[in-house]
Amino acid sequence: MGGKYRITGNAYPRMRRPRHRRRLVLAAVAAVVALGLAGWGTLQLIDVFTGGDEKAVAADHKKKCASAVQTAPAKALPRPAGIKVNVYNATPRSGLAKAAADELKKRGFAIGKVGNAPAAYDKKVPGPGLLLGAPTAADGSFTVLGTQLPGSTRKTDTRETADVDLILGTKFKTFSTPAAAATALTALTTKPAPAPSSC
Repeated sequence: MGGKYRITGNAYPRMRRPRHRRRLVLAAVAAVVALGLAGWGTLQLIDVFTGGDEKAVAADHKKKCASAVQTAPAKALPRPAGIKVNVYNATPRSGLAKAAADELKKRGFAIGKVGNAPAAYDKKVPGPGLLLGAPTAADGSFTVLGTQLPGSTRKTDTRETADVDLILGTKFKTFSTPAAAATALTALTTKPAPAPSSC
């Protein structure tokens, strides 16, 4: 051929249309979407036949029950007059047990024995004080007496009586003020406690 169709050089004219990669990309995206929809549909069918919806409803119900705030009146605490306190001094300072017992008596507590701490506790109470009593005192007498001496530790023993030992420790300085103790006691008696749920 001649004229404008004459082939010159080593290169031949490209006669077919160039391939478009856009079609390949679109086909790949469509395949991924189709597979995703098929997988999601399969999971829905599995949930229908295995009770997956019931499990979801039960989980949702449990979550709502857990987040529901239910309150009940706080447990009634004994009055100071109903708590017999034995005051013992585990510090090197003399007269401390007597002074502490007099102060507690002014605040309405019944006072029992007053004196030096037993050898097992003498100079071995590092904090401000130790409350020692029967396991039944843990939720009652300890709580009320603890408002008078913040930071005191609590320990139960095998006694069967209702009296409580207050063993003054090396960091004991003074009791909290009557106003602060009354405020703390009021907060304990009015603080709502979680009630058993029917969920």
